[in-house]
Amino acid sequence: MKFHSSVFKDESKLDINYVPSRLPHREKEHRLLMEFFSFLLRIPDKMAQRVIVTGDIGTGKTALCQRFGEDITIEAHKRSINLHYVHVNCREYRGKLFLILQHALTVLKPTFPQRGYGAEEVLRALLQHLDEENAYMVLALDEFDSLIEAEGSDAVYNLTRLQELRPNKPQRISLVCVMRNLESTKRLDDSAKSTLQRNVVRLERYGKAQLIDILSERTALAFEDSAVPEEVVGFAADLSQDENGNARFGIELLWRAGKYADAQDLDAVTPECVRKAISSIIPTLQKSQIEELGLHEKLFLLGTAEVFLETNEAYATLSEIEEAYAVACEEYDEKPVSHTQLWKYLQGLSVLGFLKTEVSSEGTRGRSTLIYLPAVSAEELAKALRLVIEQGTR
Repeated sequence: MKFHSSVFKDESKLDINYVPSRLPHREKEHRLLMEFFSFLLRIPDKMAQRVIVTGDIGTGKTALCQRFGEDITIEAHKRSINLHYVHVNCREYRGKLFLILQHALTVLKPTFPQRGYGAEEVLRALLQHLDEENAYMVLALDEFDSLIEAEGSDAVYNLTRLQELRPNKPQRISLVCVMRNLESTKRLDDSAKSTLQRNVVRLERYGKAQLIDILSERTALAFEDSAVPEEVVGFAADLSQDENGNARFGIELLWRAGKYADAQDLDAVTPECVRKAISSIIPTLQKSQIEELGLHEKLFLLGTAEVFLETNEAYATLSEIEEAYAVACEEYDEKPVSHTQLWKYLQGLSVLGFLKTEVSSEGTRGRSTLIYLPAVSAEELAKALRLVIEQGTR
């Protein structure tokens, strides 16, 4: 089997578990976390901290915490402070405090028995190990909502009041609780809630410009030079913004698009590769949806698909699509409708999710409305449309 050269130089940089050395547009939140835990570099035995990191999917919560964890550990070790950062996804352990604490302990002490202990015993064993090693831990509890749902106030209270069980002893464990929003904390009783919600770091959704920065940096790490044109990065950013500013979605989208490029022996990732990638993530095209459209709406969509197949671009103007629509009308012996009607079709198809529009900034094309396909490849759309149109004209 003959292997061709790949558009990737290191696709692991697009893996969900990869933590980049720099997090664009999360510098402020990173500094805030470092400040909240700065005592660990000066007086680690005198206090403990509890912080909530909250934000929607794809806002970088996990990456931020892991970057912070690596950085605070490095700084602590420079000062000969034995600090460990342990990141646990509570959902993976069904929100059970015993399993979460057991994992945290086995990271530090792999020989610890897997059975025969309860949550309180594991917690005591964890604290004893930290005492023996004169060590400290930042325990990051990702998907913290799962712990609240599974075990409620008692588990949270026990975690946040560790030191009350150890009067006059060094404080060993600080917490970072990662969750999408604070809604689930309403289930906690007042005593548990009051110890938890004093320090909250909120991550806002990324805007398009921020997504372009994030995807550009990750592209430079993962792909060969010139393998991903700027337009493709911008297109992926648009699609990520459509998914509520989800940077993780955009990173996965580029990885899949790169795979489609390699499968076709392409030297670069094209907009159609991105469209094929998103249709594999979100399979939205259904024959019944197309069948419900009017004939000229179908012809308008067919013209759109044909433009993208011909130009291999990510975006098109209405005038370009109007010309292709006229060609489609001629092919099926239909009289084209007016420009005004096509504009109405565009608005309706946007509402239905077939198309998306954005106003371009001043550039080579001037300021105009640009159109793109948000969830299907042009090739797949054209094929489906022709099948439905031809069946309807028999």
